[in-house]
Amino acid sequence: MSNIQNTKPADGTARDGAGSEFLAFTLGSEEYGIDILKVQEIRGYEAVTRIANAPEFIKGVINLRGIIIPVVDMRIKFRLGTPVYDQFTVVIILNIGGRIMGMVVDSVSDVTTLTPDQIKPAPEMGTAFNSDYMIGLGTVDERMLILVDIDKLMSSSEMGLIDKLAA
Repeated sequence: MSNIQNTKPADGTARDGAGSEFLAFTLGSEEYGIDILKVQEIRGYEAVTRIANAPEFIKGVINLRGIIIPVVDMRIKFRLGTPVYDQFTVVIILNIGGRIMGMVVDSVSDVTTLTPDQIKPAPEMGTAFNSDYMIGLGTVDERMLILVDIDKLMSSSEMGLIDKLAA
């Protein structure tokens, strides 16, 4: 599996208005994107250790080089059907506010740079995916990415993984 090592400053100062980079991943038939600056690495899916009484979408924990981290299955979280774990399934290791956690997705495709004019506001829809956690919709030619505010999502009270991040 490819290892994406984040070498940019955590504050994003290197962006120079040229656009923001998003890691594109799939859940079911939809493509999503998260800020590449939140991604520590990408790993192949491996068995997790279940934790008693954890919500169903928290698959369990893994040992990442001596650090025990929680792993969230996004397909379960967003109620997108029964997950299938195959050779394309990956765990995106995130660093959110100094807390390391894993996010299981069906696959990752690439890193896409989007300029501000390529990001459109998300429409209000009654979907399983709460629009509070959306930055917007990124469009590149005929491709559309649902851009996720991963900080808000992972620090939400329903996830229960980390305290609310300071504004």
